[in-house]
Amino acid sequence: MGLFIAEEPGALDAVRSFSFATCGAELNVAIGLRRLEQPVSYLTKLGDDPFGRRIARQMDQLGICAAELSFSKTHPTGFVMKERVEKGDPGVVYFRKGSAASTLSAQDVERLDFSGFDTLHLTGILPALSDSCREAAKTLCRKAKEAGCRISFDPNLRPQLWNSEAEMVQWIHLFAAQADLFLPGVQEAKRLIGESVPEKIAERYLAMGAKTVVLKLGKEGAYYASVSGDCGYVKGFPVKTVVDTVGAGDGFAIGVLSACREGLSLAEAVRRGCAIGAIQVMSKGDNDGLPTRAQLNAFLKGDADWKDA
Repeated sequence: MGLFIAEEPGALDAVRSFSFATCGAELNVAIGLRRLEQPVSYLTKLGDDPFGRRIARQMDQLGICAAELSFSKTHPTGFVMKERVEKGDPGVVYFRKGSAASTLSAQDVERLDFSGFDTLHLTGILPALSDSCREAAKTLCRKAKEAGCRISFDPNLRPQLWNSEAEMVQWIHLFAAQADLFLPGVQEAKRLIGESVPEKIAERYLAMGAKTVVLKLGKEGAYYASVSGDCGYVKGFPVKTVVDTVGAGDGFAIGVLSACREGLSLAEAVRRGCAIGAIQVMSKGDNDGLPTRAQLNAFLKGDADWKDA
């Protein structure tokens, strides 16, 4: 989506100027993986409009494969407006109803060749957008499994996009059960299953069918558990100043996914997830602060000048 970020604190209807960027949970992950020099392909539909063309241009500049990108002449690219805050979570207002992305269908996905992919990453946002998107997400998972791809699923709950709480829980659990890597936040798990104890949350989702559960605990770090019995806690990284919390979960996913693709241990992958999550909250954009490989390595070493690496 297009993203308008307020240049000053205050209510969105009173702000005088905005900066423009791009956003979207899955796009954030794609951008973060490319900054770590990993190959990425991205599937979506965009409007044939300035927002859509700008997003496509950015993807090309970053080296994100856009072979599966398509444009709609009848549906626009969605956008969102985000508040500037001194602390806490910024308020956001979405303009995505009837967007091109919401028209993605199983037919769009069925033609994909998964033989060149090792991982499918999706979030709970795609199935929340429309009935056709739900079928597209189901088809993606089926084809990924048939091709032997790892399935990574971040619930990324958006209750306002669902018809009811019950519908949201039902569909999120359907995808969680198919995931090789399930990445909920502790507050999301509390909403989904009414549980806040990390070990019990992981136990519930492993019993549903997830192969590995990595639970985000905010500044406290994360807890992980897998069907192999591997489990443990990883401490979070201290953050001196939180600029914007949006995108922290995407940063976490980038860290875990990139490390898993490199063959690191689950504990090492979760530590990298915690590191990039911490780095992301120090930037005002949804993906502007995602680190390069050199910056990440410097941050992990405790280098105070890691941003200049």
